[in-house]
Amino acid sequence: MGATTIGALVGAAIDKMSGDDDSSFDGAIKGAVVANVLKVVVPMAITYAVGWAVLRGAGELKAQLFETEDAA
Repeated sequence: MGATTIGALVGAAIDKMSGDDDSSFDGAIKGAVVANVLKVVVPMAITYAVGWAVLRGAGELKAQLFETEDAA
């Protein structure tokens, strides 16, 4: 099952539990939209985090390799 379908089902179930109205179509639409947004945002966030960690590690490695002591 696709993420959009699962998001729609979860959104409809949550909307139905709230008891505001009889239809759960708006919850299904919101759930599908959130699922599609998360399909884009989560990989971008993971890529950013990995890139940041690599750059930070590269900076630390450079500092250790090329560290010179100041002659005082």
